[in-house]
Amino acid sequence: MPRNRVRVAATAAATAVLAVTGLSGAAVAATPAAPTGSLVIQEDSTFLQQSSAAGIIAIALPSATSSYSSSTGLSASFPVTAGSVSLVGYYGNVQVGGSLLLVNIRTGKTAIFTNLAFSADNWAVTGVPLGATAPVSLLDPVGNTAVAKNGASQTLTSDDLEIDPAGAQYADSQLNTTFFTAGQHTGTLALTVTN
Repeated sequence: MPRNRVRVAATAAATAVLAVTGLSGAAVAATPAAPTGSLVIQEDSTFLQQSSAAGIIAIALPSATSSYSSSTGLSASFPVTAGSVSLVGYYGNVQVGGSLLLVNIRTGKTAIFTNLAFSADNWAVTGVPLGATAPVSLLDPVGNTAVAKNGASQTLTSDDLEIDPAGAQYADSQLNTTFFTAGQHTGTLALTVTN
C-alpha cells in the first residue's frame, strides 16, 4: 500500500475515533438527569375503616414507605424514579418506585400492581397488573386540585382522590368483591417532581 494511502487511512481512522468519542461525550452530557420527588397517597380513616370492614386491605410494597396515624389514616410515599411530566401542561408521566398489593382476606384473592406511575395524560395514578403489560387507571385526583411550578419543581395536590372506573372494575373482578366503586373517595394525593 502506498505511503499516502496509509496516511489517509490512519488519519481517517483517528478522525473517526475522535468523532465517536466526541459524540458519545455529547450524548452523555445531553442525557437528562432522572427526576426526583415523591407521590404521597393519604388513605383517610373513613375509607380505611370501610375497606377493613369489607375484608379489603391495601399494602404499599418496597420501595414505597408506609406510615399510619389514627387521626389521618394510612399514608404511602412512592419515590419518583423516571419519566418526564408537565403538570401545568397536562402531559407526560412519571414512574414511581414500589408496588401496590390489594388483598381480600375473606376470599384469599390478591391483586398486585407494578410499574406505578402518575399519568398527566390521563390525570390518574396507574399501575400494571402483575403478569399484564397494559396499565390500568387506579386513582383520580379530583375535588380541590392545585398545580404549581417553581423552576424545575412541580407539585400537584388534591383533597379528593377517587377510585377510577377501570381500577374499580379490575380490583372487584380480581378480588371477587363488590366493594370498589367508581368515584369512591379514598383520601388525598400530593405529587412533587423535580426535573
